[in-house]
Amino acid sequence: MFPRAVFALAVSLLAFSSASAEDRDSRVYELRVYYAHPGKLADLEERFRKHTTKLFEDHGMTNVGYWVPIDNKDNQLIYILSFPSQKARGDSWKSFSADPAWKKVKEESEARGPLVKKADSVLLTATDYSPAVKPSKAGGRVFELRTYTTTPGNLDHLNARFRDHTLKLFEKHGMTNVGYWVPVKGQKGADNTLIYLLAHKSEGAARESFAAFRKDPDWQKARTASEEKAGGSLTTKDGVKSQFLKATDYSPIR
Repeated sequence: MFPRAVFALAVSLLAFSSASAEDRDSRVYELRVYYAHPGKLADLEERFRKHTTKLFEDHGMTNVGYWVPIDNKDNQLIYILSFPSQKARGDSWKSFSADPAWKKVKEESEARGPLVKKADSVLLTATDYSPAVKPSKAGGRVFELRTYTTTPGNLDHLNARFRDHTLKLFEKHGMTNVGYWVPVKGQKGADNTLIYLLAHKSEGAARESFAAFRKDPDWQKARTASEEKAGGSLTTKDGVKSQFLKATDYSPIR
C-alpha cells in the first residue's frame, strides 16, 4: 500500500506542476511609446482606431491595451501588444510592414506629413506573480504605469517583495493590479527593471490609496525586512517613475 500511495502522490504532484507550467504566461509583450508630431496625435489615434489595430490582428499580434497620458505634454500614445514568442513577434512585424493595405493606410494618413516623430519599444515578459493580462472594460478608470529601477543585484528581491506582499496590499487599499513585467534578456534594463500597470477609480483615489498603503504597518514591516535582507534600498535614488494614463476608446483594457 505504501509504495502505491507514494506513486499516487508523485503523479498528483507531477500533474499539479504541469498544470502550473501551462498556466504561466509565456507570451512576449511589447511596450511601445509613440511621440506624435505637434497637432498629429488625433490623426495617429484615428489611424489606430480605424486601421492599425485590425491590421495588427491580421498579422498575429494581440492588442493588449492603448493609453494616452493624462498630462500629455509629449503627445504620447502608449500601447502594449503580445506575441506567442520573440520569433513570432519578428515575423508579425515583418509581414505587417510589407502588407499593401498598411502601406496604403500609411501613405494616405501621412499625405500632409509623418504622424510619428519618435518611437520607443521594449520587449517584456510577465512575472510569475502577474495577474492574467486580459481585456477588461470597466470604463472610467485611471491607469498608472510605474517603472522601478533597482539597485545592483536586487531585482529578485524586489520581485519577491511584490510577490509575497505588495500585490495583496495594493488590493487591500483599493488598487487593481493589471499586469507586471520585466524586460526580456538582452533588452535594456533586463537585470534591474520592473514595469507594472495599476488601475484606480481616479487620480485622487490613487493618491489616497498610496497614502494609506505607505502607512500600513504590514507594508512597513515587509519593506524593512526586504531591505535588511538586501542590505539597503531595493530601488535607486529617483528609481520609481509614475505616469497616469487614460485608456483610449479602442483599447481592449479600459
